[in-house]
Amino acid sequence: MADHREGNLEAPTRHPIDWRNPEFYDESALNQEMARVFEICHGCRRCVSLCQSFPTLFDLVDASPTLEVDGVDKADYAKVVEHCYLCDLCYMTKCPYVPPHAWNLDFPHLMLRAKAVRHRQGKSKLRDRILTSTDAVGRFCGIPIVAPAINAVNQVRPMRTLLQHAAGIHRDAWLPAFTSNPMRRRLPHLPADTPASPAGSTTGKVALFATCYMNRNEPGPGEDLLAVFAHNGIAVTLTEKERCCGMPKLELGDFDTVRANKEVNIPILAKLVDAGWDLTALVPSCVLMFKQELPLLFPDDPDVQKVKNAFYDPFEYLMLRHREGMLNTDFRQPLGKVVLHAACHQRVQNIGPKTRECLSLIPGTQVESVERCSGHDGTYAVKAEYHAFAAKIAKPVVNAVTQAAPDHFGSDCAMAGHHIAHVHGGVDAEHPITLLRQAYGI
Repeated sequence: MADHREGNLEAPTRHPIDWRNPEFYDESALNQEMARVFEICHGCRRCVSLCQSFPTLFDLVDASPTLEVDGVDKADYAKVVEHCYLCDLCYMTKCPYVPPHAWNLDFPHLMLRAKAVRHRQGKSKLRDRILTSTDAVGRFCGIPIVAPAINAVNQVRPMRTLLQHAAGIHRDAWLPAFTSNPMRRRLPHLPADTPASPAGSTTGKVALFATCYMNRNEPGPGEDLLAVFAHNGIAVTLTEKERCCGMPKLELGDFDTVRANKEVNIPILAKLVDAGWDLTALVPSCVLMFKQELPLLFPDDPDVQKVKNAFYDPFEYLMLRHREGMLNTDFRQPLGKVVLHAACHQRVQNIGPKTRECLSLIPGTQVESVERCSGHDGTYAVKAEYHAFAAKIAKPVVNAVTQAAPDHFGSDCAMAGHHIAHVHGGVDAEHPITLLRQAYGI
């Protein structure tokens, strides 16, 4: 720690993840690096208002006999790791010691390394392995006779109590419904030579990566995206097939499954890019997986880089078209006051508040953005041991919604939006692309 600068003047940068190196899984080396990083965090404490990892760490330090990190039992490091769900906000918005600072602190990816070591040691819970197997869960729960039964059971309090005891799924957590009519049956597959109108860096035709959640749980925003993009002269097709993007398994530390999914998805997506299609998805975590995490895991794979450069957030895409005068601004219906939760995995894409900018173009619409984590993370908020923490993390957003008393509330991360609305108890969450379609009156 020879460099004692307070922080960076340069933009944060990320190093590739050296997960194929056997030393990556050396538990002794891992503990040594965590001790180094925890010491820096203990001396700073700027992240205490984010996830539960930091209060847990600081409580461990404050309760130790030395009142320093060296007094914390290394076995307790796992208590810090289990609360990190890789939102990346500490890295992107708080930490002054991220690369290129000499201290080279990347807290989320250190926690990811710890999760990978734990997974390789066979310590991942069966519940967590099932919850992150989104393709398999979606296929089973999407069976026509199964979907309505599961949806009904999820609304029955005694059954939810039983589920909590049997599977560790908190009885009060919001759980998504399943559909037997998924997005992949609802949207078209267009030919490769579909005509398009390029504008700036965009080709004017987009292949939608359906995502596990939007495909099996909430396909409506996919239909809304198709309508909005068509209204703006943008052709939309679905990918030929897809596996889960890999984010749930990444958060479990299961790099082998991430690689297996990547080897299915990337050739399909790269072929679409070669045919002139841009790429998008309606779940920010999936977009981030292709734009950041896979490129860091596979930095030498040219197709991964090709897909990265062609992947856009939906509202990023629309605003790029707007810059070139290619966004239809003939809005028919005002939205009034909108509170928009800024999803963590959208914020860390470094694209700016494109959803807020787009919705603000609608006459008679006031958009208030809340830049706080929801605490949902796809699985963290549903687990019995973490649900209370997830609800606490969501509270600042809930309070902002209550104070604003908006006409509409939503988040680009549909799951985060529903979790916030569930904790609030008095609002419904609407996806911003649904609100945009409503404003167009189409």
